[in-house]
Amino acid sequence: MIIGSISEDKKLESRVAITPDILKKYKSLGLEIHLSKNYASHIGIKDTEYETEGAKIFENSEDVISNSNAILQMNILSDENLNKLKKDQILVGILNPYLNEKKLKDITSNEIKCFSLELLPRITRAQSMDILSSQANLAGYKAVVEAFSYFQKAIPMMMTAAGTISAAKVLVVGAGVAGLQAIATAKRMGAIVFATDVRLASKEQVESLGGKFLTVEGAENLETASGYAKEASEEFKKKQEELIRETLKKIDIVICTALIPGKKAPVIIKKNMIEVMQSGSIIYDLAASQGGNSELTEVNQIIDSSGVKIMGEANILNKLPFSASNLYAKNMFNFINNLFDKEKKSFEINVEDEIIDKTMVK
Repeated sequence: MIIGSISEDKKLESRVAITPDILKKYKSLGLEIHLSKNYASHIGIKDTEYETEGAKIFENSEDVISNSNAILQMNILSDENLNKLKKDQILVGILNPYLNEKKLKDITSNEIKCFSLELLPRITRAQSMDILSSQANLAGYKAVVEAFSYFQKAIPMMMTAAGTISAAKVLVVGAGVAGLQAIATAKRMGAIVFATDVRLASKEQVESLGGKFLTVEGAENLETASGYAKEASEEFKKKQEELIRETLKKIDIVICTALIPGKKAPVIIKKNMIEVMQSGSIIYDLAASQGGNSELTEVNQIIDSSGVKIMGEANILNKLPFSASNLYAKNMFNFINNLFDKEKKSFEINVEDEIIDKTMVK
């Protein structure tokens, strides 16, 4: 059986689905790896490193696709390459079925099996495959580093003979994996950190990292059975808005991470809230690609609103492609390891397996 992967559109995606250090594990399953030429050269990994570990390099993507039983990618293939897929092939990646519904229906109708890894159930057995956690962890860290690089004051409190510099105050909106890493990173760099989330269960996690949790009066726990945040009521949103608006008057940097799976990101930081922030403050919006948590966010733009900079990138992990690829490649292998029948030496679509059933695009 052959696993294939081709280069992503490098204008949009710098990460790759297979790294050299994971090839030995694929080989131990008896799988052969085919890659397109210069597969990861843009992040400093030469084709020879893959070849040393037993991968075969092909001049063009079409040869990789036509010869492979399963195609492993970061994102959905281009329309041109989707049309090259054949019956009984498997496509695995972050396929975003909510945005790519028609494309995926077209190819699954041709008996091509598609698995979208962001749909993994939050169960113990799936933790080693959890691409949302591994990638969000890095995104939360990088968002803080990026925001701090634009902030024109020192972050930690500094006491000097000339006087004392106060520590920067950071507000993290959303305390999921990305938010918790943002809290930890900001604390390590000496900031005073506040956080808010619709899930009351996150209060203990925030405080364990040294953050101060902002509790909305009369709040209910808005958490789904699978551990994700669900949409808040209008009454909750109004109370949260009042609390955040008052908090923002003393905040230097806001890191936005709040997302609802499969939906537009909730707008939490309204324009009238930004107006009360101090000039020189920063808002870094990790939810930018899904509409943004800030009303003024524009993807890949830096917006200046009365001295407050609002920024958000379509894919912040393009700035950490090597680390992000290493983690994603391990998640991907663990998923394939679960999908592959070691005795039959073939891919078995066992819909009784919750991991396979939940990730398969139907």
